[in-house]
Amino acid sequence: MRKNITYWIKIILLLVLLQSCKSTTTLMKQEAALADKMGSRQTEYLYNRIKEIAKVGYAFGHQDATAYGMGWKNDGSIKRSDVHDVSGAYPAVYGFELGHIELGHSINLDTVDFKLMQKLIQRAHKMRGIITLSWHPDNPVSKKSAWDTTAAVTEILKGGNLHNEYKAWLSKLANFMNELKDESGNSIPVVFRPFHEMNGDWFWWGKGNCNPEEYISLWRETFDILTKEYSVHNMLYAYSPNTLEKKEDYLKYYPGDSYVDILGIDIYQHGSSEEFIMALKNNIGLLQKIAADKNKPYVLSEAGLNEIPIANWWTEVLDRHIAKSGISWALFWRNAWPNHYFAPYPGQASASDFILYKNLSHVLFLNDVKKIR
Repeated sequence: MRKNITYWIKIILLLVLLQSCKSTTTLMKQEAALADKMGSRQTEYLYNRIKEIAKVGYAFGHQDATAYGMGWKNDGSIKRSDVHDVSGAYPAVYGFELGHIELGHSINLDTVDFKLMQKLIQRAHKMRGIITLSWHPDNPVSKKSAWDTTAAVTEILKGGNLHNEYKAWLSKLANFMNELKDESGNSIPVVFRPFHEMNGDWFWWGKGNCNPEEYISLWRETFDILTKEYSVHNMLYAYSPNTLEKKEDYLKYYPGDSYVDILGIDIYQHGSSEEFIMALKNNIGLLQKIAADKNKPYVLSEAGLNEIPIANWWTEVLDRHIAKSGISWALFWRNAWPNHYFAPYPGQASASDFILYKNLSHVLFLNDVKKIR
């Protein structure tokens, strides 16, 4: 009986996905109210696909999935990810980091070559994956990392001593964005997620290091410079605080509906599973209500449990509490080194459970989102 039920669930999902395939023309022609009023048709299409994903399930994402993993690093000649090594499937959402693009460096702060990143983005886009880009710019005052909390925001705002230097930073970022082209020469649309976790105090743009008004000005000026001065029109803008407790906290730094396309939240498990489950329930529930009010898609923009020591974490701790939540995707952080990884690799404690997770009908990997057109 159970097998029959599973069979019919998969048949129904296939019919839904096939219907999504038939709707290619509809989604492509459908207009979208983007923050960037000059946003390209491809960017509108990406926005519509992101909204469509949530009607079927949620997409699985991984930071730097194809750039490196446990015991390997891509030199541009391989097609690999730890996720694929375990499950035989590639992520649907690909996260990359732009930190140090502003400095003109050839590699980012995680040692990924920007030219390689460009190729990996092109490959992911060609396969109909979704690309999301975070940015941890160095502190413009201290010249140290993004985690240096020397006050800096007022210095780079219009009228500040470092405003022109900041515009030069954005020029380099804009050049990278405008060079992202597919085989036909069209701009590749991406989700841009700058200045995240602003309600925490660990970044120079965060709580205690600038006030909400200054943060909002930073976001809006950044948006305006990129779109109006540097003609970047292939980005959706995602706003993502860290875990919080009430609606007012989420909106405290919110730049406004005219400057944001996607609502996100970052939720990691740092303590017990019970605490994490409660954080998921409360925060995604809160996000769901705000997104409904604003008619915007919403995502779990960063998540994970470092080293994933709980064997059934994917199915019993995570998915059980985010399935049917309406999120379009969940992005898990990178696999950097033996004591810092957030997706399984062959032989890792949660690898068997991850395969079960991958086979859940509502958890969408690359081959699943390909069908959503």
